[in-house]
Amino acid sequence: MKPHCLSKYRPFPKVSLPDRRWPEREITQAPAWCSVDLRDGNQALAVPMSVDEKLEMFRLLVGIGFKQIEVGFPSASDTEFAFMRRLIEDELIPDDVHVQVLVQAREHLIRRTFESLQGAKNAIVHLYNSTSPLQRRVTFRNASQDEIKRIAVDGTALVKELVPSLPETKVAFQYSPESFSDTELDFALDICESVMDVWEPHKEAPIILNLPATVEWFTPNIHADQIEWFCRHLSRRDQAIISLHTHNDRGTGIAATELGLLAGADRVEGTLFGNGERTGNLDIVTVALNMNSHGITTGLDFSNLPHVREVYERTTRMTVPDRQPYGGELVFTAFSGSHQDAIKKGMDLRDPEEPEARWAVPYLTIDPQDIGRTYEAIIRINSQSGKGGVAYVLDREHGLDLPKTMHPEVGLFVNQLADQMGKELSSDEIGEAFHEEFVNRQSPLQVTSYELEHHKDAPGKVTCAADVTFEGKTVTLKGDGNGPINAFVQAMDNQGWKRFHLTDYRSHAIGRGSATDSAAFVQLQSEEGRLVWGCGIDPSIEMAGLRALVSAFNRVASS
Repeated sequence: MKPHCLSKYRPFPKVSLPDRRWPEREITQAPAWCSVDLRDGNQALAVPMSVDEKLEMFRLLVGIGFKQIEVGFPSASDTEFAFMRRLIEDELIPDDVHVQVLVQAREHLIRRTFESLQGAKNAIVHLYNSTSPLQRRVTFRNASQDEIKRIAVDGTALVKELVPSLPETKVAFQYSPESFSDTELDFALDICESVMDVWEPHKEAPIILNLPATVEWFTPNIHADQIEWFCRHLSRRDQAIISLHTHNDRGTGIAATELGLLAGADRVEGTLFGNGERTGNLDIVTVALNMNSHGITTGLDFSNLPHVREVYERTTRMTVPDRQPYGGELVFTAFSGSHQDAIKKGMDLRDPEEPEARWAVPYLTIDPQDIGRTYEAIIRINSQSGKGGVAYVLDREHGLDLPKTMHPEVGLFVNQLADQMGKELSSDEIGEAFHEEFVNRQSPLQVTSYELEHHKDAPGKVTCAADVTFEGKTVTLKGDGNGPINAFVQAMDNQGWKRFHLTDYRSHAIGRGSATDSAAFVQLQSEEGRLVWGCGIDPSIEMAGLRALVSAFNRVASS
């Protein structure tokens, strides 16, 4: 922003709350959740959801576990009214789910809303009117506080009058002083107290007072101060459920909600992935999974978050950003070498026999599998990646547990390839590149046949005879040793080809069962002192070792 523009703006005043208590509190239980995807979320779409799409979204929300769902604004249009009637007449609303309907504090809209609710089992009538000085001056053309309060009180009285017209429905009432975030606190309190006077709630049937940060004007701590001030000054606090409805204009809607819960709120309204007007509503997915990451039960099931995301993106035609917490494509992904190495070490320390053991993996706040993500996406490889990341991918996705001292050589090779290609390498591309460079190399030396003879009179001693092709010539090699690899090394030495030292050998089975392959890894040191690894894969552990030796030899010879 250009400096001369700054004179347009002023900071919002702080709340006078010198003995604030919320900073010392912690969140220990989940609030009541209300999804507003079908109302706030839907009105923010360039192409609003069709009735069928809204039905699919409703079923998704019910499946996740929402017990309160704002399904629309039935008095606003015939489509909204018809959707409410569809839910009721087709008996699509579970008995334990409360459908919430939004309505302005205007008589004809309230009456139309009650018509839409005929036959519903549980409903929340959500009445609102704007209360802030800016709204009073601009929208209501300098209306006084008393005039604004009269709108809320008269609307509440009409809702109360109409409740008996729904004999089959258990009706709860919610009032929102819309634009609470920039309304004078004493006036917001006064108007809510007046609404309570009319509605006459009690402990067993409390009113819901929803305090919207309709526009996010200030930092989350100020929002928390507002909520705590309101809760402490409300005369009948035990007869009210204090509800939060934050927006994300400053990018801190989630933080404002969490601090608002510390400040005493009981309920939260929001949408999946934060879809909403302007910069969006509260992202309920993030807030709920933040709680899960601290061991708090929320009542919401995001164990298959990819499915939730798929339905959301298809029905709303919105896209979850790659870096969106929990739901984004890349949120569990590390490209950095040091991060990859720490993640691999953390994953390696986890006991697969104790999946419920306390989660403690560097850089990962939760286990991706707990929300339906696979480990495949955790480490992805580009030119910035490290040796640990490449080793992790080869282990998790291809079953190859590389020796620790092999990691630098393989990591450097794959990183240089990614740099040359100028892109991220997929798991398959990494596997193919590794096999081409390190596995079962056959040039310049190729073994065409191989036989072993075990000496009964000398346990452990073997003789190998092998037909090989070296630099285009066919040669028969023979050698003795204390094992298959040692015998073949002696055979190469007898031929005058041993210009190396064998410095390391490892092997393991790939997968489980009798039909698995074996992988072997051999490290050679050339006459010049360079250390080179080769890998062999074969159903026979002996042949896998031999192939690893030949692969390493060929890599030394071709360098």
